[in-house]
Amino acid sequence: MASNTLTQALPQQAESSAAEMDDDRYEDQSLGAELTRQDINRFAWRSLLLQASFNYERMQGAGWVYGLIPALRKIHTHPRDLARAMKGHMGFFNTHPFLVTFVMGIVLAMERSKQSVNSIQSAKIALGAPLGGIGDAMFWLTLLPICGGIGADLALQGSALGAVLFFALFNTVHFGLRFSLAHYAYRMGIAAIPLIKANTLKAAHAASIVGMTVIGALVATYVRLSTPLKITAGDAVIKLQTDVIDKLMPACLPLAYTLAMYMLVRRGWSPLRLIVITLALGVAGTFGGFL
Repeated sequence: MASNTLTQALPQQAESSAAEMDDDRYEDQSLGAELTRQDINRFAWRSLLLQASFNYERMQGAGWVYGLIPALRKIHTHPRDLARAMKGHMGFFNTHPFLVTFVMGIVLAMERSKQSVNSIQSAKIALGAPLGGIGDAMFWLTLLPICGGIGADLALQGSALGAVLFFALFNTVHFGLRFSLAHYAYRMGIAAIPLIKANTLKAAHAASIVGMTVIGALVATYVRLSTPLKITAGDAVIKLQTDVIDKLMPACLPLAYTLAMYMLVRRGWSPLRLIVITLALGVAGTFGGFL
């Protein structure tokens, strides 16, 4: 009886594995159409609307897809492949809006060579997340104060050129990087494709590792959850957060909460519903004194 059950289970597992592999690959594996200079400039212009539909469920997801749509339509002539690509890119995405064209160029090069869906999504996450921090330091903490200081100095001297010079300097760097990075990233991605194809499994595995590492770093950095609870034993006062939890594993509570949210998403809960629960838990924890 056991051998019969095993014999029946093996074909089912094989079919399941084959189905998962098919879901990870585009049906049309032929090389997609080459993107011209005009196509690259077009997605660079459309990237200006990256945050036009910003929301807390998918962040920049809708704006990201809007920027990619013309190029994806040119690359994927098979309707189901186009639908699969657009659906995959509608997920959560967040990066610095001025540097997004670098990620777009790499991703579209991978789409053109019909890399696996998982490797494309992993590369998107691995590239986009670090650029968010790099862009903040580069633009908001460096370029903006420099350009603003030069413009303000002229304005204080009574010159109307202060405002003009500020916008001119800031946007020269901004637009210069936005368009040059789009062309550079796409060419670099195309050049790297033969190497990626020769090591497809290794590249997909490496991209997944980098993507998960970035997500882990984001959880530890941006998810803030701690408790002020204390344990009193005679004259001794033990702070639950600093004296117990942090010594066992720093950022343990953010990790536990993130895993709980992940499990609820896997069960079909809406991200908006989880946001409401998080807000309610934060308010209750603050007034209840346990968060």
